[in-house]
Amino acid sequence: MRPILVRTHAVAWSGITAHIIAVETHVGSGLVSFNLVGMPDASVRESRDRVRAALQSCGVDWFEHRVTVNLSPAGIPKAGSAFDLAIAVGLLAARGVVSPKAVDGAVFMAELGLDGSLRPIRGVLPAVVGARREGMAQVVVAEDSLAEARLLPGVEVLGFAHLRDLVAHFGGRLPEGLPTLSSREAPTVQSDVSHAHDEVDLADVRGQAFAAEGLVLAAAGGHHLLLVGEPGAGKTMLAKRLPTILPPLDDEDAIEVTAIHSICGTFDPSCGLMRTPPIETPHHSATMAAIIGGGTGIPRPGAISRAHAGVLVLDEAAEFSPQVLDAMRQPLESGVVNLHRARHHVEYPARFQLVLASNPCPCGHAISRRKSCMCSSLQRRRYMSRLSGPLLDRMDIQIPMMTPSPAELSDPPAYTSADARKLVAQARERARERWRGTPWTMNAHVPSRLLHDPQSGIEPAVYRGVERAIEDGTLSLRGADRVLRLALTIADVRGARRVGLSELVSSLKFRNGVDDANS
Repeated sequence: MRPILVRTHAVAWSGITAHIIAVETHVGSGLVSFNLVGMPDASVRESRDRVRAALQSCGVDWFEHRVTVNLSPAGIPKAGSAFDLAIAVGLLAARGVVSPKAVDGAVFMAELGLDGSLRPIRGVLPAVVGARREGMAQVVVAEDSLAEARLLPGVEVLGFAHLRDLVAHFGGRLPEGLPTLSSREAPTVQSDVSHAHDEVDLADVRGQAFAAEGLVLAAAGGHHLLLVGEPGAGKTMLAKRLPTILPPLDDEDAIEVTAIHSICGTFDPSCGLMRTPPIETPHHSATMAAIIGGGTGIPRPGAISRAHAGVLVLDEAAEFSPQVLDAMRQPLESGVVNLHRARHHVEYPARFQLVLASNPCPCGHAISRRKSCMCSSLQRRRYMSRLSGPLLDRMDIQIPMMTPSPAELSDPPAYTSADARKLVAQARERARERWRGTPWTMNAHVPSRLLHDPQSGIEPAVYRGVERAIEDGTLSLRGADRVLRLALTIADVRGARRVGLSELVSSLKFRNGVDDANS
């Protein structure tokens, strides 16, 4: 027989970056076989059986020749069931059911049921981003993935429930086959990540004015926050209200965040792009893979990536594994996490605000004004030593929290979420104006060289004060830069155009956890 060669396209993911994969189908002489090549993993190799069963269920006779499907380029790892549809369409084109030219310019991504039905997959949004970047004309998905695929303009998106519908659209016709299995309604994804903070307000926090002010500064400048206090002081309550005062995500961040949660399967497309900063609150028993990312095969995103452009709250921080906590140090600096395996290297975004909440000792009363601590000095040192020095050095704001007195609880709240959100938005706008012409918009992300540039607006007396603190050993070089960044944020919140000694003093107080009201 004369060989037949057909090409369709699919998508493979590396992190949240989608690569267009050419699916080349060759039918030629030789022993009857169906071979899949091009670095497929076990889940992709299973496509052979699903595709064959789906085509036979649609009345398509199987080939009595040698069939080879190549996924190119072979150097990119392929995983998952998303290749089913592209392989099936290539075989249908080789059979003459649809025109090879009609399907060559489209990207096909869906899992196939054995009856020929198209089923949704994870990672549709980043796949559409990749298709648009590569100039593909069409994207074809399962009908249940249509809402997610249409979130981005610039690409024609088609959705079908069954292979018969797809073939009819491309001008073909399938013979009579087996009846379609009854389908159930696709489950609705409940994304607690985006909406877990809709019903809380900063006004709920009473008697913690210093801590509330620190929270506003953290939100305004993107600073990391450490809350240390006795049980019931309001650490967790305060931490979970940080997302309520953050402004909505811009388009770039919203697409990145949505892409991550699409890959994780925690995205509800009926809500549109995720504009609300996500919040992640993992349990202290979480493993390295759960927090940082990993798993078997191609590494999956962890909590630090799911919290990208949002907040990661580690309650009972001293109970987490020290190895897990220290593994966050590099992502805290770079904003990305690199996961290496023997055959894979994946990079995920991980630019998040870290909030650590911890008791000061095993019994929790080391700094209590009302209860005596039952722990020995050795127990207290061991407990807090689980938070390493380098990790604590990255915490810009450190706040001690004690249980408020009845009189303090009767005071009006320091902020409501609405008032704080307005203050944060104004401060961020001032920071954007200061750093205009640079890639940075938030003070916490500004590199050291710009902190010492006249553009920063920091007065010479502030630099001299920081230098004295370095000479005294009270600040590390990294800590000095973080104090300057926090001083910039304090100036932005106050509406000051220059950063003077007043802002430096306040910055050092928040850095060292000095609450004048409790001193």
